[in-house]
Amino acid sequence: MSTKYKATTTEEAYFITITAVGWIDIFTRLNQKNVLINALKYCQENKGLEIYAYCIMSSHIHMLCKGIMQT
Repeated sequence: MSTKYKATTTEEAYFITITAVGWIDIFTRLNQKNVLINALKYCQENKGLEIYAYCIMSSHIHMLCKGIMQT
């Protein structure tokens, strides 16, 4: 996990990229994308995540979001 860049507040939106280890193409099948989308929906409904935009690529996801702070 990168320690260089970290979200420091829940008041601002952040552009984040989440990658698979080794940039392996894990989101090439529809069911794999649906698992990710369902996880994002769960976080929106139960954890306070606000998602403004996202783009699922074959090996990573880009998101513009705010709301969850984990320690």
